[in-house]
Amino acid sequence: MQKFRLSDTFIEQYKDKQPAWGPLGKFIYLRTYSRFIEEENRNERWWETVRRVVEGTFSVQKEHCAKLRLPWKNPKAQKSAQIMYDKIFSFKFLPPGRGLWMMGTKFVEERGSAPLFNCAFVSTHDIDTRGSFAFCWTMDALMLGVGVGVDIKGADKITVKEPKPPDDTLIYTIPDSREGWVESVELLIDAFFQGKKLPKFDYSNIRPFGELIKGFGGIASGPGPLKDLHKNIKKLLSSRTDNVLSSTDIVDMMNFIGVCVVAGNVRRSAEIMLGDYTDTAYVTMKDSKKHSRALKTHRWASNNSIFVEINKTDYSKFVDNVATNGEPGFVWLENIRKYGRLNDKPNWIDKDVWGINPCGEIPLESTEMCNLVETFPSLHDTYEEYQETLKYAYLYSKTVTLIPTHWPESNAVMMKNRRIGTSQSGIIDAYLKHGRSTMSQWCDNGYKYLKNLDEIYSNWLCVPKSKKITTVKPSGSVSQLPGVSPGIHYPHSEYYIRRVRISTASSLVVPMKEAGYNVVQEQYGTEETKKNTVVVEFPVYEKNFSRRKEDVTIWEQVKNAVDYQRYWADNNVSITVTFKESEADDLVRVLEAYEDQLKAVSFLPLKHNYELAPYEEITKEEYERMNKKIKPADFSHIVSEPIGERYCENDSCELPIGN
Repeated sequence: MQKFRLSDTFIEQYKDKQPAWGPLGKFIYLRTYSRFIEEENRNERWWETVRRVVEGTFSVQKEHCAKLRLPWKNPKAQKSAQIMYDKIFSFKFLPPGRGLWMMGTKFVEERGSAPLFNCAFVSTHDIDTRGSFAFCWTMDALMLGVGVGVDIKGADKITVKEPKPPDDTLIYTIPDSREGWVESVELLIDAFFQGKKLPKFDYSNIRPFGELIKGFGGIASGPGPLKDLHKNIKKLLSSRTDNVLSSTDIVDMMNFIGVCVVAGNVRRSAEIMLGDYTDTAYVTMKDSKKHSRALKTHRWASNNSIFVEINKTDYSKFVDNVATNGEPGFVWLENIRKYGRLNDKPNWIDKDVWGINPCGEIPLESTEMCNLVETFPSLHDTYEEYQETLKYAYLYSKTVTLIPTHWPESNAVMMKNRRIGTSQSGIIDAYLKHGRSTMSQWCDNGYKYLKNLDEIYSNWLCVPKSKKITTVKPSGSVSQLPGVSPGIHYPHSEYYIRRVRISTASSLVVPMKEAGYNVVQEQYGTEETKKNTVVVEFPVYEKNFSRRKEDVTIWEQVKNAVDYQRYWADNNVSITVTFKESEADDLVRVLEAYEDQLKAVSFLPLKHNYELAPYEEITKEEYERMNKKIKPADFSHIVSEPIGERYCENDSCELPIGN
C-alpha cells in the first residue's frame, strides 16, 4: 500500500495534550479503541489513535489514486490531513467506533474493510437457493463487530431434512479463527437444509478464555459459546425435520448466533429482526407470558421490528407490547424507498432497499453495509466552523468506500451505492446552544454543502456519487468521548448512573475498583456471558442540563425526528422515543399522525423492571455520595486489546437483554 505519514513536527505538539474528555470519555476510549502495541507492551495514547486513523485514511486515498493513476499532491494532502487530525483530536467530529478501532491497521490492509463498517443488512428471501448463506454472513459480520439487520422473507421456503447418517471418519477440526467458527455453522446448517452428512466437531484448536486475539483485537472466549451454538441450532432443526422453516425458526437461529457472538465478544454487536406486521407468530415472539424461557435464553439477542404500511396498519394491535417492553419498532419501507430527505421530492433512489440496520438509521440492500461518521454541532460556535468540519467528516467516510470487503456480494452493491452516513450527535445540546430554527438552517445548508462536496470528490476519485450521505445515528460510545447527549436523544436526567459492560479479563477492572467505582457481576444472558462480564457504574452529572427524558413528551421527541428527517437525513433518523406510563394511550395517535413523515421509529417505556439498566436516575445527594468515594483511576499499567465498539450501545440496544 502507498503509505501516507503525518509530519512528525506537527504531531509533536499533541503528545502532551489531553482532549476535553467527557465523564466516561477516557475509560470508554481505553476500553474500546486504544489498541495494544505489542512491540512496546503498552496501549495506544489518544494522539496515537488519531494518528493511526488519519494516516490510514490518507493512505487509502493515496493507494486508490496510485492504482487508477490519478493526481496526488503530497503537500495538499499533508495540509488536509493535519486539519482532519486536529478536528478528530479535539472532538469536532469523530469517525465511528469501528474507525477509531480498526482504521490504519494491518487487518484492514490485508483482509478488507468490513470491520470499518457500522451496520449491515441481509435478506433471507433466497434461502431456498442459498441455504445457510444469510446465517453465515450474519455471523461473520457480527464477529467483526458489525450490527446486522435480517428479514424473515425466507419463511416457509425450505423444508428441513434429516442429515445423512454420521460418518465417524468425517471430523471437522475447527480452526481457531473467525472463518473457522463460521464454516462450522455452515456445515451444520447445510446438513439439515440439504440432507448432507453432519461432521463431528473437534474444538481442541480453539484457544482458551482470556487470551488476547492478535490482529483483529479482543479477548478469546474459549470454545464454550460455539459449542452452545451448535447444540442449540441442532436441537431446533432436529425438531423441524420434514417441516418448513418458519419465520420464528429463522429468528431463533439468528438469535442463537447473536448469543454466541455476545458471549464471545462482550456485546460487541447488535441484531435487528424485521418481519411483517401480519405475521402473528413473529409479532408475539417476545410476549413474556408465552415465551418467558426463550426470552431469557436467546430472544433477548435482537431488537424486533415490523414493516408497516401507511393508511393500512392498525397500530392498536401492537402498542400493548410496546408499552410493556418497547417492541416492536416500526419501519415504513415505502417512505424509505420513495424519499431521501422528506423536504425533497420523491426520487425512489432506494427502490431496491430491503431493510435497515439494527438502530434504523440506514436503509440497505441485501448484504450492503454502511459506514457512519459523527459530528458535534454543539461543540462549534459558528456555521462556518461547522461546515469546515463537515468537509473532513465526509472525507473520512467517503474514503472508507474505496476499500473492498472480503464479500463479493457486498462489494457488488456497495461499490455502486457508495452509501455513507454523516451524522450529528449532541442535537439536544445544539438546540440549547444555537436554537431550534438555527439548527434547522444549519442542517439544510450543511446537507446542500455535502451534496456539492460529494460531486467534487467523487469526480476526483473517479467513483460513483454516494446514493445517500446523511443520517442521525443513536450514538453510544462515541458520544461519550466528548460527553455530549447521544444522537437526537435527551439526557437521561441531571444526575444518573451510567453502566458500562466489560470483560472480566479486561485489565481495566482492577483500576476501576481501586478508584472507587462500583463494579458488579452481570445479571443477564447465558451463564457464559454472566460469568465473563462485569458492569462498571459511573455517577454522572450533566452540566449542560435543561430537561430530562421524563420532562419531554413523545410528541416533541417525534417532532424532532420529523424535522431532522426533513432537513438533514436522506438516509433515516434513528430515534428511540421514551414515554411515561400516562402517555401509552398516545402511541397510536402519534403513529397515525406521523406515519407519512417517518422512516423508522421505536419506543421505550421509561418505567421498566430491568436491573443494571444502562441509565438509572439518582438524586444530587446520591451522586455526591458515590462521587465522594471516587479518585482518579490509574490507567498507566493498562495492557490489553480493546473489545471494539458494539454497533450501538444505548437504551434501545441494551435493554432487551433484561426481558
